Amino acid sequence: MKVVRVQFKPLGKRYYFGVKDFKIEDHTKVIVNTIRGVELGYCVGDVFDLKEEDLISELKDIVRIATKEDIEKFNHNKEEEPNIVSKTKELAKKHNLEMKVLEAEYTLDQSKLIIYFESEGRVDFRDLVKDLAEIYHTRIELRQVGSRDGAKVFGGIGPCGLIVCCRSFITQFDNVSVKMAKNQNLSLNPVKISGNCGKLLCCINYENELYTELRKDAPDVGDIVETKEGLAKVLTCDVLNQNIKVKYIDEDNKFGYFKFDEVKFTPSKEKKKKKEEDEDASSL
Repeated sequence: MKVVRVQFKPLGKRYYFGVKDFKIEDHTKVIVNTIRGVELGYCVGDVFDLKEEDLISELKDIVRIATKEDIEKFNHNKEEEPNIVSKTKELAKKHNLEMKVLEAEYTLDQSKLIIYFESEGRVDFRDLVKDLAEIYHTRIELRQVGSRDGAKVFGGIGPCGLIVCCRSFITQFDNVSVKMAKNQNLSLNPVKISGNCGKLLCCINYENELYTELRKDAPDVGDIVETKEGLAKVLTCDVLNQNIKVKYIDEDNKFGYFKFDEVKFTPSKEKKKKKEEDEDASSL
């Protein structure tokens, strides 16, 4: 089945659509039907074959390649959206609603107006919807999004000194956990490992797979290892450089530094089981 990836906004999520007999190239603007309505998007990459067994849900086909009139209508909608955001903020303040209005989007035919907002709790926006419907004479949908989506709208500078990843290249957010931070020996101070959104930094996920792989053959802090000078307890473990610092059990205040291959240790049952499972999976 011939398909292509379609994206609706910069750094937005990409969706599969069937191509039919259209001549599609990278960045071709197309008209498609989505759950929101008729929308204009652009193709990302070239057309490729997708097996039917790989489909998660029913695939829709591209309606047509965007015409000059479609593009003009799309640009007109985009010009109106900043004013809609300003008006929505004004009305939200009038109704004393605790919400941060982020973005507004028309479907191509203006049959629906979608307004995104961020809020810490639930918001009763029924009166707000009525006011907006009277002004714009179309179907209004207010959609609450998470703090990460909110931060993506405003952007900013991350703790690394660069523009935040969600404004640079991230198209969808992956799960990030404190366990990943521990796996990389990062500080668990929330201030140091949280982004502008208040959630854990997305970049914690980037190298986690590498650290997990390296830890398979590394002793853990607290493990007892056998060195050429006797048994010792692991105090710190640098998995990237494969270094450990140890304290000798039989001698007070005696420490040593070793490479992983210079000591012997018995992996814990959990680590040994995990390694065997990974090896079995890779052999399939």
